[in-house]
Amino acid sequence: MHTYESHSADRVHFSVDDARQHMRQIVARIGYSPDEAGIIAEQLLDAALCGYEYSGFPKILDLAAHPKVQQGRATPKIYHETPVSALYDGGNTVGMLALHTATQTAIQRAAEHGFAVVGVYNSWMTGRSAYFVEQLANVGLIGMLTVSSFSIVAPPGASAAALGTNPISFSFPTENDPLVIDLGTSAYMVSELSLVQRRGGELPEGVAIDKAGVPTRDPQAARAGALLNFAGYRGFAIGLAMQALGVMAGSDKSPDKDYGYLLIAMRPDLLVPLEDYRRGLSETLARIKATPKQAGVTDIRLPSERAFAERRKRQDMGISIDRRIWDQLQLLGSA
Repeated sequence: MHTYESHSADRVHFSVDDARQHMRQIVARIGYSPDEAGIIAEQLLDAALCGYEYSGFPKILDLAAHPKVQQGRATPKIYHETPVSALYDGGNTVGMLALHTATQTAIQRAAEHGFAVVGVYNSWMTGRSAYFVEQLANVGLIGMLTVSSFSIVAPPGASAAALGTNPISFSFPTENDPLVIDLGTSAYMVSELSLVQRRGGELPEGVAIDKAGVPTRDPQAARAGALLNFAGYRGFAIGLAMQALGVMAGSDKSPDKDYGYLLIAMRPDLLVPLEDYRRGLSETLARIKATPKQAGVTDIRLPSERAFAERRKRQDMGISIDRRIWDQLQLLGSA
């Protein structure tokens, strides 16, 4: 390994190849096969390259500590299917593996039939939804992934959690990088909360309440209480829609009736030729980016443009993580 210290004593730096190898080895140490560790590592590495540190190396700590890890797992299997759909029982395996399988199924069935709907229940924790829908756009499909997850977000006016962070993501093929949109419906994401806890920091104002319903910046108090929705009732409404789609994906069959992943893939040529779609969307995005700018603004930035630029840059520069996270990772699987 060629891991080396960064100029800051608080950070540890990795080349891309070294980060991949470390991730594979650490994930394997906590009980995953080499093939499974490789699938998980690619997702974690992509998140780190795109600039989402909390979904990179630190996500392994979340994976190792998740209570569902102790409940045993099985290979995801199809519970129900039609020519254009499949519903998977995730077998209590981590969503990063179950969604890998679901994405391949969606690609295959959409390629054959023009449209595919794939659901997964009895699974948990996927990391970045963008990772999966981008794969759809890369093969010329329009994609959407919705997630209903464990209760950690309070509805407006409530003093306790009742729904998940419930992200939604979309992807669209263009003549260049795909257009990828990925957003949670909560004001703060759980992976970010975990990273703040491990670093010993505070949350931003206005993203969480404690168990008494009082606003808090303490991550531990937020864990005992709840996160809030983004944009108040609007975020709650979108999060509730994700919960409803999670039921379609079989969340009621999950042990805690919570997790449900719904993946939709569509061929643009159901309506217009793929190349016409690519060209038309590319022209639309170019027009939007050419909008007159406010004073001091240098660029109209589209969703995922920053992530794609970071990914290209970090392929050469590598990634770095907080030393406290690296020290905690060294302890995994060592007992």
